[in-house]
Amino acid sequence: MAQARPAAPVAPQPTAPVAPAPRKAAARPKAAAAPARAAGGRRPAPAADAEPGWGRPKKPRPVRGKSRDDVGWVKAHGGSGATSMVEAFGGVDVGARWPDPARGEPRRVVLVGRTSARGLQSVSQALGALKDGNAPLGLELLGVVLVADAPGRLPLSLLRRIRVLRSVARVHRVPWIPAWRTGGRPRSVPRQLATLSKLVGGELYGEGAVS
Repeated sequence: MAQARPAAPVAPQPTAPVAPAPRKAAARPKAAAAPARAAGGRRPAPAADAEPGWGRPKKPRPVRGKSRDDVGWVKAHGGSGATSMVEAFGGVDVGARWPDPARGEPRRVVLVGRTSARGLQSVSQALGALKDGNAPLGLELLGVVLVADAPGRLPLSLLRRIRVLRSVARVHRVPWIPAWRTGGRPRSVPRQLATLSKLVGGELYGEGAVS
């Protein structure tokens, strides 16, 4: 019986060389995203906290020609009624900022605002700036004057806000005076103004009867 021939050895197939794994590139820090542009290609305005706080204007205009012992009427906001206070009692219309006694500006001040929600909020912000030290040194706050923004009684929500203000400062309320709306003088002076004249030491219009 014939013997079986051994099978021919199978030649090993050449294997492809394994390429080394590519190194991962170091992650580059992501650049800060550019601020989104508003409609029209304009960039949004800077954040409000970049602006100086209440009582710290960038370029305050000095009040000249007045004594530092005069009463300074400070506007908590535009249309507060501070101009009417100056016309009634005299003193200095400082503007919407705290004056600086070191520059010869009034050291005795009265903060003036309206009894509207926005006006009371502005008064609260101004008092907060004074409490937090964001105001010049040497100021004496005589009180807060709240001028009625409309005739009639105030809503309960506004009365509650005024109650909070009374807990941190002396508050004087001035009623609605129609003559002030047209730039005139009241024919009869409300008793609230007579009381306020004693506080600031000013002569109320120099004349007039108390109603």
